[in-house]
Amino acid sequence: MSSKSFPTVPYISILYREHAKYLNEKVKDEDLSFGLFPLLIAIYDNEGVIQEQLAQSFHLNESTITRNLKKLEDKGFIKRIPDKRTKRIEITEKGAKTAQKVMDYDDEWDERIKEIIGTEDYDNFKNTLKTISEALI
Repeated sequence: MSSKSFPTVPYISILYREHAKYLNEKVKDEDLSFGLFPLLIAIYDNEGVIQEQLAQSFHLNESTITRNLKKLEDKGFIKRIPDKRTKRIEITEKGAKTAQKVMDYDDEWDERIKEIIGTEDYDNFKNTLKTISEALI
């Protein structure tokens, strides 16, 4: 089959799945699934963030964010602190260590991609994906 007729999405899907496998293998001892990594990192980077801000940032409904926050809280990665009519989300020491680990492995992943296509193409690729994502949201 000619790759010329292939749409873009299968390639993006392959990258996503391979990245998920890579990170899941690297942090398998952390009892944390790939889908929760971005949320954990966002909380790590934005200490005291509120649930509504997370929902907006990830373009997800609040019930999805609530479920995922509950999972992170039950596993000891975050704390939800009541603050008037909302809850601030804070990272625990365990969560901070895991977030840093995931970010380090993300950096390793990006270095692997740079080795494959070169730094300039990597930067262009990342900027292009960002531009497309922002335009579609």
